[in-house]
Amino acid sequence: MTRDVAAETGSVIELGPGTGVFTAELLRRGVAEQDITLVELNPRFAKLLRRRFAKAQIMEMNAAKLYTTPLLTAPRVGAVLSGLGLPAMSTEQVTNILLGVFRYLKPGGAMYQFTYGPRCPVPAAILESLNLEAKRMGGTLFNLPPASVYRITVRQTALSSIRYAGDR
Repeated sequence: MTRDVAAETGSVIELGPGTGVFTAELLRRGVAEQDITLVELNPRFAKLLRRRFAKAQIMEMNAAKLYTTPLLTAPRVGAVLSGLGLPAMSTEQVTNILLGVFRYLKPGGAMYQFTYGPRCPVPAAILESLNLEAKRMGGTLFNLPPASVYRITVRQTALSSIRYAGDR
């Protein structure tokens, strides 16, 4: 999940960090704690995250509101990690989450989505409508159910049509 993220990635947003397992790995990989924004809906997890990662920005909110909610971090981030259960969400929720993610990602940045199951958790129709592409980066078959990580990026041909945060 964190293999492509390091200090040189810059700021990172993590969606649905839970207890902070991936957050701790980001720190181990050299991402500065103050460069991490954690978006967590569950108040108990948010409280735990505030104790464990005091320098990180903790946003206690629904990730589907990311597009319309200003974050405390720099307007452009190098990566977004997500452990959200996208397959259980509506098309509207998934679309809003992705719009928010790509609002804050700088050009060339990527979203890394953890999922259980045999295919990408973002439906092909949503990827197509937002000019995104997903590539399976790896996973484990030994987990039950099997787990995978997908890297979601803007299609190279669509880069000029994406409006990034800060672009006016």
